[in-house]
Amino acid sequence: MLNILVVEDETLFAETLKHLIELNPRYRVTATADDAASALAAVAERQPDLALIDLQLARGSTGFTVAARLRALGIPCLFTSGKAPGFPMPDLALGCLMKPFDEEDLVRALRAAEDVIRGRTPLRPSRPANLRIYAEEQARIEAPPPPPRQTRARSRWSSLLKLAS
Repeated sequence: MLNILVVEDETLFAETLKHLIELNPRYRVTATADDAASALAAVAERQPDLALIDLQLARGSTGFTVAARLRALGIPCLFTSGKAPGFPMPDLALGCLMKPFDEEDLVRALRAAEDVIRGRTPLRPSRPANLRIYAEEQARIEAPPPPPRQTRARSRWSSLLKLAS
């Protein structure tokens, strides 16, 4: 079972998210929080395996601050936001699930996050289009360029045809 902390300042959305998560028996919400202070208090009570964090929170706090503090405590984070950061932030979060999303997107995103946390490679990755996994994006950025294409050696026949023309 994956224990999840939901950090979201919109109360109705946080409750809806909690219910959607708990429709799947593999996932349980340990707490909901609406700002940095309540998120850290919730973690002190019951340490989650994953935190879903909105980027804009109540009382002037941000999801970036919460993610940095939770990562320092060894808790992986997945941003949930209407506007994702323009570049990968693997030091802060596993990735970002863009709002709006539906139940299927959420379940597939949680499965992908769980795969990353547990170090599993999925047989058939089934990820929603609105999910960015930062480690994969970072790997693509840091990957060396492919070797230059080798030109095919000409066959005897093509060489003869070229000579004849």
